[in-house]
Amino acid sequence: MARMTGGDAIVDGLLRHGVDTVFGLPGAQTYGLFDALSRHSNRIRLIGARHEQGCAYMALGYARSSGKPGVFSVVPGPGMLNAGAALCTAFGVNAPVLCLTGQVPSRFLGQGHGHLHELPDQLATMRGLVKWAERIDHAAQAPLLVARAFQEMLSGRTRPVALEMPWDQFTAESEVAGQDPLPLFPVPPPDPAAIAAAAKLIAAAKAPMIFVGSGAAGAGAEVRALAEALGAPVVAFRAGRGVVDEDHPLSLTIAAGARLWPQTDLLIGIGTRLEGPGWRWPAPMPGQKRIRIDIDHAEIRRGAPDVGLTTDARAATAALLAAIAGLPPSRADAVAAAKAETASAIRKVQPHMDYLAVLRAVMPADSFVVDEVCQSAFTATFGYPIHRPGEFVTVGYQGTLGAGFPMALGVKLGAGDRKVVSLTGDGGFLFAGSELATAVAHGIGLCTVVFNNSAYGNVMRDQKRIFGRVAGSALVNPDFQKYAESFGVPSWRVTSPDGFRPALEAALDEAGPTLIEVMTDIDQEVSPWEFLASGRA
Repeated sequence: MARMTGGDAIVDGLLRHGVDTVFGLPGAQTYGLFDALSRHSNRIRLIGARHEQGCAYMALGYARSSGKPGVFSVVPGPGMLNAGAALCTAFGVNAPVLCLTGQVPSRFLGQGHGHLHELPDQLATMRGLVKWAERIDHAAQAPLLVARAFQEMLSGRTRPVALEMPWDQFTAESEVAGQDPLPLFPVPPPDPAAIAAAAKLIAAAKAPMIFVGSGAAGAGAEVRALAEALGAPVVAFRAGRGVVDEDHPLSLTIAAGARLWPQTDLLIGIGTRLEGPGWRWPAPMPGQKRIRIDIDHAEIRRGAPDVGLTTDARAATAALLAAIAGLPPSRADAVAAAKAETASAIRKVQPHMDYLAVLRAVMPADSFVVDEVCQSAFTATFGYPIHRPGEFVTVGYQGTLGAGFPMALGVKLGAGDRKVVSLTGDGGFLFAGSELATAVAHGIGLCTVVFNNSAYGNVMRDQKRIFGRVAGSALVNPDFQKYAESFGVPSWRVTSPDGFRPALEAALDEAGPTLIEVMTDIDQEVSPWEFLASGRA
């Protein structure tokens, strides 16, 4: 037992769980926590932010690149709500993120007096956004509840969690017993009967396809071995990209996989929601069978597969490979044809394919690209080759406009010396453009590429196509070069892929943050959507 404040007890719990970075925006309710972080600054670095949303997205990006939980702290009420979009995104992309927030003073809880930042039943609100949330009512409770938060966050399907503490308890002192990390909840082993049933479906198949998501990130070798044994394509969308290197002959993007979908009679989903086959592609062929492997049983239930395995992707894929008694005909020739045909077809998505070709040629193999809701990032989903899992960092199905730039700052902080590029548009960048101040303050060497077409491009294209007019989608932008200059950030403006290469090379050589503005014309941009939602674009 040691006497400490509630803030100290939380920080002690973070340290016991290996946390070395916290993203934060302090306020009255959390002064005690931030003071504790300051007194432990030799062990935990504090990254200050300019907006709660940016703060939370940085924690999300850090989690995606570092492999460690991302931790952030914001004030309650409006601060927590500002961070809510990032919590929704973290939930959608299965990221381990911990939100630490405050509350009204203990004697005001549930009274509705209108205390500063009071939100009716904030805990219930947070529980609707995250996997698990709880209140720390007393400093003595902090060690166990911090440990429980990490246990819930990291067990099974990783997802965000949240803790709140009343204002007065961050500074109140108590006798506190430290709590080391709790064991993670056990993962069910592969069910032998289900493995045998899946092996029978494989033996009976004539044209199988493997579809992977981020849940297969730790099973790359096993997935590749299964694909090679079956001669089957491995298709990935968003966070599943790189599970099998996209240079591998059997590895396909969603654009190429769509070409083989009409003939696919068996779908093997590993750690994925199956968004592509589920609703981006046309209906499957009659009689198609499905095998699903996922650590989250709720995902298995949603898919209603012929065979479902609720277990670890690596163990299940290895067991399935060992159990296969008969092999279907190889699809290797069809995969190669689909790959070649798609590579040719996507060349028309200009000018973004030419810019992405330059980006891939210049970026090291182990670098990160962070997406955004913009034309260049949509195109990168199928037009920028990914070689390792986790290196295409995405906002996932939330499609959160404005998330890319602050998330990329966190990615860079977690990536160390590895290069990171944020692909963003002029609309999305200004959602959190103030975080350029954070990049400068902390020397975050992120290269941000802002594609400037003076529009919310997707919206404007749809409005013109559907209604023949635009409303609210045309943008008035600042001079991005002067904007960067005002922060002391080196910047370049380019108008062609040939001009992009020297600017990118120079930007990546800088130690601190940089910005490249790419000028494009929305009326000359070719839509990428026929390759993202084949048959339904």
